[in-house]
Amino acid sequence: MLTIAVSKGRIYEEALPLLEEAGIRPVDDPKTSRKLILQTTRDDVQLVIIRATDVPTFVEYGAADMGIAGKDVLLEHGAESLYEPLDLNIATCRLMTAAHKDAPDISRRVRVATKYVKTAKKYFAELGIQADIIKLYGSMELAPLVGLADCIVDLVDTGNTLKANGLEPRDLIMNISSRLVVNKAAMKMKHQAIQSLLDQFEKTLAKR
Repeated sequence: MLTIAVSKGRIYEEALPLLEEAGIRPVDDPKTSRKLILQTTRDDVQLVIIRATDVPTFVEYGAADMGIAGKDVLLEHGAESLYEPLDLNIATCRLMTAAHKDAPDISRRVRVATKYVKTAKKYFAELGIQADIIKLYGSMELAPLVGLADCIVDLVDTGNTLKANGLEPRDLIMNISSRLVVNKAAMKMKHQAIQSLLDQFEKTLAKR
């Protein structure tokens, strides 16, 4: 049995065509089912539905053999202990700084609100800017509006939420997409099954 960890929402929806090409379709719809372990149309594959930020942890510790996670999550987790064989090029967006449209450019010291603490620290350190990082879990756009932070580091897709709150994207930190990650022990113990799936995914991606 192969267990693949994936999160609900955009990543799952965009991964579904890739999974279907490999004959993997959940028997229950995760949108309506309360089940966290979903059987699929393949007897040898099951899906576990978890929070996006937990995917690398489940794969690292062997609770899942494989997982699909955004590069932003993998960077923040520190995914050196995982294989990352494929960029699936789905759920694409940009990790950026953003600030109030009237805010001055960032100088030597800045207060930054973000849930991407490790990534933000590394980014500003490489620029030689002293950054005081404030960890938030949501409503990031609010931080500059109430004086909590000078800027934010967050994912940007259309930029409409920023614009609606008087903010604007500033500097691109990284282009983000979802990656396939594999547990290192599973890669050895279940090599044939995992490699077969990897080959199928590669063929599907090559057609796009």
